[in-house]
Amino acid sequence: MRYAYKASLVGSAHQFELTGAGLSWRIAGRSGVWDYADISVVKLSYRPVSMQQQRFRADIDNAKGGRIAILSTTWQTATLVAPQGHLYRDFIVELHRRMQAAGSTARLVGGLGPKTYTAALALLACLAVAMTGLLVMALLAANWMGALFLVGFAALFTWQVGGFVTRNRPRRYGFDQLPDALLPKPVRNQAQ
Repeated sequence: MRYAYKASLVGSAHQFELTGAGLSWRIAGRSGVWDYADISVVKLSYRPVSMQQQRFRADIDNAKGGRIAILSTTWQTATLVAPQGHLYRDFIVELHRRMQAAGSTARLVGGLGPKTYTAALALLACLAVAMTGLLVMALLAANWMGALFLVGFAALFTWQVGGFVTRNRPRRYGFDQLPDALLPKPVRNQAQ
């Protein structure tokens, strides 16, 4: 099974293949093969960017200190970053299956680190208090347009940032229970 993506418009594609010998990778003129049992950490996360809201990332570490990143999107033109959700999902699921079959003891984690997540929640709480204060001031001053703007901004902010925060909740998972929130949705059969 193969997977490739372009991390930037300039440069070659990052190429990965699941082989009998392990995870084979080729990135910027470097290459290697990591035995599935030598993979020490797999970290899945949801990482949207302005040009692609459905972007996922897998950071894979091996026992010798190497790290590679696999993204669910690829650059196609100067203005187009295309999703590769189903290909990415299939590759990550199969990687986990092969690691489990090889007897891997890798640490499987998802989302942000606990300290980063706690800091993000604290910042969001501060912003919520500030926005509530501004809304109360706008209502007391009978500034209806200002209040409406604050409500609209809060709704947009909650929609954009809320999804990121809820998907990236720190978690551990098992080989047979990959977190759906940190993987693209599976492709449904069109005949259904």
